Amino acid sequence: MRLRSALAAALGAGVLLITTPAPASAAAGQFRYAYMTVDGYEASGFLNSPPNGQCLNLPGVGEDNPQPAHSPKNRTDAWATVFTGTDCEGDSFPLRPHTGSASERLKVRSVVFN
Repeated sequence: MRLRSALAAALGAGVLLITTPAPASAAAGQFRYAYMTVDGYEASGFLNSPPNGQCLNLPGVGEDNPQPAHSPKNRTDAWATVFTGTDCEGDSFPLRPHTGSASERLKVRSVVFN
């Protein structure tokens, strides 16, 4: 009887493992950028393991902040494409995985990872 219960529990656990959805694909690592706050302070922003294929507006530089982010650094394992506008609009610039960084002159507001 105990063997049958143990076997049923193991079979149930196996079914749960098979039917559990896989986690969404994400870029491993960190994407960093610098920006000026609305109060005039220099700040650092970052995205940890951001999702792939999804446009992300950079926190801190939305419509309420007239200053865009600058100096983006891609320390993830995926290509990052940064955009000058929110919602991945405007001019775009690719950043390589792990080492991709741009100068302070590049002003960005959104990013997508592939």
